[in-house]
Amino acid sequence: MYDKENYYVHESSYVDEGAEIGEGTKIWHFSHIMSGAKIGKNCSLGQNVNVGSHAVIGDGVKIQNNVSVYDDVIIEDDVFCGPSCVFTNVINPRAFIERKHEYKRTIVKKGASIGANATIVCGVTIGEYALVGAGSVVTRDVPDYALVYGSPARVHGKIDKDGCKLS
Repeated sequence: MYDKENYYVHESSYVDEGAEIGEGTKIWHFSHIMSGAKIGKNCSLGQNVNVGSHAVIGDGVKIQNNVSVYDDVIIEDDVFCGPSCVFTNVINPRAFIERKHEYKRTIVKKGASIGANATIVCGVTIGEYALVGAGSVVTRDVPDYALVYGSPARVHGKIDKDGCKLS
């Protein structure tokens, strides 16, 4: 359960009963947190963020505007999700076929950053402190401390913990 006095939810947002939200977290305009979702402490969820009932978000995570964190997406501590980045959870969706039993788990490891408008195809792991460039399409696992960008995203170097490119 949650104690609404320990976190902030804008009046235009909905937090369904049964969601778990950590102390100090801020949920901004027009967002929806579904029952069963788990959100850690000191997070910031921007405008129009949706968190699915089987999604897990760690501590200190920043999710910018227009991001949907679907079921079976796990975001570890201190991750940054840029504006309008996209997570998927089914590899071959069809409107006329329900494939909820085929969801693929996506993991974003501690300290990673995902740039604006990047697409993360389900079933991948983004390594610790990795950096995914804006507009990239991630179709395979990203190593720890890797700088990836492009469509499909490819490794273009290594970065340090602060996000600076190593020579």
